[in-house]
Amino acid sequence: MSIPVVDFSVASLSVEDVSNLDLHQLSRELEVAFTEVDHVMDTSRRFFLLPDHLKQPFNRKAFPNYFNHGWIPLKTERLNPQKPGDLKEAFNVTLLHPDTKWPTSEVAPGFRETQTAFFHHCKELSLRILRVMAHSLDVDPDIFLNAHRLIGTDENCTMLRSLYYPPVNSEQAEEGQLRCGEHSDYGSISLLFQSAEGLQVRRRSGEFIFAPCVHGAVLVNIADTMQRWTSDRFVSVLHRVLLPPAGDCNSTRESLAFFVHPDNETVVSCIDGSDKYPPVQSRAFVFERLKDTYWRM
Repeated sequence: MSIPVVDFSVASLSVEDVSNLDLHQLSRELEVAFTEVDHVMDTSRRFFLLPDHLKQPFNRKAFPNYFNHGWIPLKTERLNPQKPGDLKEAFNVTLLHPDTKWPTSEVAPGFRETQTAFFHHCKELSLRILRVMAHSLDVDPDIFLNAHRLIGTDENCTMLRSLYYPPVNSEQAEEGQLRCGEHSDYGSISLLFQSAEGLQVRRRSGEFIFAPCVHGAVLVNIADTMQRWTSDRFVSVLHRVLLPPAGDCNSTRESLAFFVHPDNETVVSCIDGSDKYPPVQSRAFVFERLKDTYWRM
């Protein structure tokens, strides 16, 4: 079984109004071209290629008042807590406040402007996808939208993440080490834009298959909160990024991920009225998941 690609152009950002009839004809996988993707990746790459001492002032730990914003060095994360640190760097954008600290134009020209603009585009597309998902469940079309009104503020954990996987000699990696360890995402949905293959997703049978890298497309993941919300109607997918093939010590991988979360104070309970999962506060749930990634190392 392969991962299908479904045309989502009827609800793309270029369409002002989307009819209910069109919404009912859509599915979860999308094909929507963002002309900004290559530009965002280029801008992010220039930042990641800087010496570490120039990136260090923007380390995630340097922003105590801005939860989860900033640069994450190589091997800092373990998305599979049972494995060695992931062989990737990242820069998280969670807040759009004017006083949020960003890499300066001298260090990374255009970085703030590019990231901010793309964050807004991803937010708009995500809200349209959430509306489509509500239609597919035959529930109030605004049930998910009403829980995601504060994206981009300190009352919501939604995050745009630039990811850079540098060249690596797989023969020198630690046992079990990957570019990105096996994990599922934490929030509602995730949008992924990727420049190269390497991402694998796990089927329900337990087998991992490669996700296609389709130019001009966005891969949509169901995340853990949405699985709870829909009582397993939509299932969160485990995924990972493998090391390059043995002998390939030059290849890099870049991606952009937009992780969508409900507003912090939202209490997520099963929309079908069942008790399959107990109610959980959005912020508390993501905090507990992040402890495994960062704070139990």
